[in-house]
Amino acid sequence: MFVLQNTAEAVKAYFLERLIHQFPEREILMFYKESMKKRLKLSETELILQKDIRVSESDLLFFRSVVKRLFKHEPFQYIIGETFFYDLTIRCDERALIPRPETEELVDWVINSLDSSKSHKILDICTGTGCIALALKSKLTNSKLFATDLSQEALALAKKNAMLLNQGVVFIEENALVNDSDNFEMNSLDVIVSNPPYIPLKDKSQMDKNVLDFEPHMALFVSDENPLIFYKSIAEKAFILLKPTGYLFFEIHEDYGAQTKELIESLGFDEVELKLDLQGKYRMLRAKKN
Repeated sequence: MFVLQNTAEAVKAYFLERLIHQFPEREILMFYKESMKKRLKLSETELILQKDIRVSESDLLFFRSVVKRLFKHEPFQYIIGETFFYDLTIRCDERALIPRPETEELVDWVINSLDSSKSHKILDICTGTGCIALALKSKLTNSKLFATDLSQEALALAKKNAMLLNQGVVFIEENALVNDSDNFEMNSLDVIVSNPPYIPLKDKSQMDKNVLDFEPHMALFVSDENPLIFYKSIAEKAFILLKPTGYLFFEIHEDYGAQTKELIESLGFDEVELKLDLQGKYRMLRAKKN
């Protein structure tokens, strides 16, 4: 057997021994802790207080599988099948991008820009796991949430998340680069928010293996020649669909903040504002329809 004893401490030692040359110790301990909580259905407190936790042979095989997959650079969120996002547990797998902390900051900006007591009609474009729409619906409970994506696989995952979280979001298959508005009336939406593909292909060489080998490329990359293609298309659509003084929110590439702001202003939006994330990078944009 790959561990000498069927104990939690032996499992922890195995995680550290196998992964210490690939990950920082703090990160390995997080992998261990979250794997234990997931597999044994333990709370954080139970894991800390129960010093003599014993595990079955089946549990040991699960933990060995986790370590093997981590060793092959598979994202931990895909391995355990979920991630925590804005107080919600979001199911995630290879059908959609893993929700990121900066996207939580975008959600927070949307929520803080609106009166939560009122009913707003909000559209999330390029929804992926559905994390943005679901987080907004969980906090803006009086609002109506819609979410679109081109990928049928991503929409299936988003619908599963909505069902598990009991959040009423309407999901629609739609291409963000096609400027038809058959699903919504002109001047009918209060907010449009999007985290579209925005990484130029030239940036591939700088990206981690766990992203390149596992996350869907259609949700990540755009051409080097036209990196703002999604922003232009979505903003043009937003100018038609938003009510007067309606808001447009984007997550953006840190290297294209000024160009994205200039583009949105050129399409007729007012009060175009860039916002720093917690890492001090311009990763968000908000604009108001003229």
